[in-house]
Amino acid sequence: MKTLKGPGIFLAQFIGQQPPFNSLAGLAQWASALGYKALQMPCNHPLIFDLPRAATSQTYCDEVTGLLANYGLQISELSTHLEGQLIAVHPAHDRAFDGFAPAALHGDKEKRTAWAIQTVKLAAAASANLGLQAHATFSGSLAWPYLYPWPPHNPQLLSEAFSELARRWLPVLDEFDRYGIDVCYEIHPGEDLHDGVTFERFLALVNNHPRCNILFDPSHLHLQHIDYLQFIDIYHQRIKAFHVKDAEYLPNGRSGVYGGYQRWIDRAGRFRSPGDGQIDFPAIFSKLAQYDYAGWAVLEWECCLKEAETGAREGADFIRRHIIPVAERAFDDFAAQPQQAASIRAQLGLSAADSHD
Repeated sequence: MKTLKGPGIFLAQFIGQQPPFNSLAGLAQWASALGYKALQMPCNHPLIFDLPRAATSQTYCDEVTGLLANYGLQISELSTHLEGQLIAVHPAHDRAFDGFAPAALHGDKEKRTAWAIQTVKLAAAASANLGLQAHATFSGSLAWPYLYPWPPHNPQLLSEAFSELARRWLPVLDEFDRYGIDVCYEIHPGEDLHDGVTFERFLALVNNHPRCNILFDPSHLHLQHIDYLQFIDIYHQRIKAFHVKDAEYLPNGRSGVYGGYQRWIDRAGRFRSPGDGQIDFPAIFSKLAQYDYAGWAVLEWECCLKEAETGAREGADFIRRHIIPVAERAFDDFAAQPQQAASIRAQLGLSAADSHD
């Protein structure tokens, strides 16, 4: 069995305009002081991490890894959540998601899609130059507006939406396969891949592509009332990345899973700092250890109540306490005795003549 790696921290929610959050060196020093061992690096902040340069320059990647090593850090995964989102955008969301793309592409969805595909492909080359094994992203969505439709859903429409999603992603998956990097889709409401059923549907359409994998975040499953422990049992062979994010669902008489268009703090389901919500993390870490998950445990902080730096400080210790140093031998190995087949048969009260060998 393998011991999970960690703690790591996803930088996306912490990058800012003021030191130490406005430079990679500042962020690295801050994260290291809190006890983190790895950074999950978003690719949409060129002053923090220059993705095009990383895809073409081994020297630049060596400089980045060297800088982080000075603080006892490494990169767990690169993240193209925003760029992956733009690979597939329903027209209803065009204006909202334009802000994720360069200004020159706003209002031109075809160019925006092409840019997003090319950018995520660059992350494959950059990941290889950095010596990474997995990549974190979103699938994007063409069918999400039809999640709970009235009038009832159109099977042909959904079939076409998923077929198009697969068509756009297949060349990207092939590019990651060329470099030996796993693409880990965060299973997330708002994405077409938001539960096990939709992941399976997509996986079949990309021909069970070996690089089509999962970023496991229990918070998004819990808020959909999905059994996130059974999810690990079912999909553990495809889980190649892990966000440690807590959540709670507090039933009430006014709103439910859909949130009533309210702020997060007022919803029945909301995100919390690790340990403040309802997620059974001891069971999750046990499951992942049982199934030989070889990746990182990465804090993603989005608490609706707690101050961010407090959540980051507490999160490092929380992850460290939950990582299980797996045993190198079984507790009952002391009782094992090497035996020959004849001795075993005698122990069972069987004669050599009874053998079916």
